Amino acid sequence: MTQKKPLIAANWKMNHVVDEALKFLTEMKCSLVTQEENATIVICPSYTALYAMGVALQDDNTINLGAQNCHFEDSGAFTGEVSTDFLKEVGCDYVIIGHSERRHIFGETDEMINKKLHKVFEKGMIPIFCVGETEQEREEGKTFTVIENQLKQGLKGLLKDQIAAMAIAYEPVWAIGTGKTASPEQAQEVHNFIRKEIAKNFGTSYAADSHILYGGSVKPSNIKDLMVMEDIDGALIGGASLKSKDFLEIISNCN
Repeated sequence: MTQKKPLIAANWKMNHVVDEALKFLTEMKCSLVTQEENATIVICPSYTALYAMGVALQDDNTINLGAQNCHFEDSGAFTGEVSTDFLKEVGCDYVIIGHSERRHIFGETDEMINKKLHKVFEKGMIPIFCVGETEQEREEGKTFTVIENQLKQGLKGLLKDQIAAMAIAYEPVWAIGTGKTASPEQAQEVHNFIRKEIAKNFGTSYAADSHILYGGSVKPSNIKDLMVMEDIDGALIGGASLKSKDFLEIISNCN
């Protein structure tokens, strides 16, 4: 498989007000002298920090701005939702779609997630599409069935070039924010399954180009062991991305 630059994305979830976000960004910029060559870096802050961070990153090529979610319509009577036009306007390059917290807490369906993926591509941004099984599903031996279905439904109607351009994040629900981490071998097994599914449905070369990320209690101490796995192309990081020191260490260790 062709070696590609890792993609390291920070999902801040509902953390960091604007001042905290800009302080984090300043700390990052002061330290990213050579580390940006290690990876493509994406930071996904809260909605309220997107505009300020977009302005701060206007002339910066080392950090990409991402959003944590979007709606699949351009505008309308959707109280509390954010459209892709809004995200594009403030400078977003990436959008996280289908995170397990969106699926399991807010009830997002595979159909909704598929519509969002199409909309993100339509607006010229790159989705980070999340898949993953719950602890009960893993214990019942349903991991691959669940992921196969999420891929089949989520990627429906997408073009081969879009598959190659996007990122797919494997996030075992049982490892998100719990301190548990899938072993590198467990993660590799699922990543390899995902890549084979993409190859089967879209072609081997497109599967090779697509970034498949691991997410689930990633931290500076375990990123190296994860990244040496053949099919792990980066990480989607939650809690460990909230402190610039930890996030920088992850970036430094990702190769």
